[in-house]
Amino acid sequence: MKVVINRCFGGFSLSTEGIKRYRELSGELDADDYQIGRELKRDDKYLVQTVEELGDLASGRYSVLEVVEIPDDVKWEISEYDGSETIHECHRSWPSRS
Repeated sequence: MKVVINRCFGGFSLSTEGIKRYRELSGELDADDYQIGRELKRDDKYLVQTVEELGDLASGRYSVLEVVEIPDDVKWEISEYDGSETIHECHRSWPSRS
C-alpha cells in the first residue's frame, strides 16, 4: 500500500499544480482547494498518483510530500510533530489511572 506523508516541518498541503492534477485524475471538480489539500485520505489512489507524477511540484509551500510504501495488511496511522509526519502501525493503548 502507498501512503503520502509530509517530510518537513510546516504541514501537509498540495501545491496549485498538485490540486489541479488531483482534480484531473479524480474528477472532483467541485471540491474546494482546502478539501483537496487537507482532507484527503493519505492512501487515496489519485493523491498517490499525483505525488508520484509531479514529484516536488506536488508539494505545497510548507511541505515536502513523499510516497511511502507499507505492507497491505498493516493498520496504520500518521503521527506528526510540527507538521513533519511519520507512519506508525496502530496499536492499542489505554489511559493511565491517576
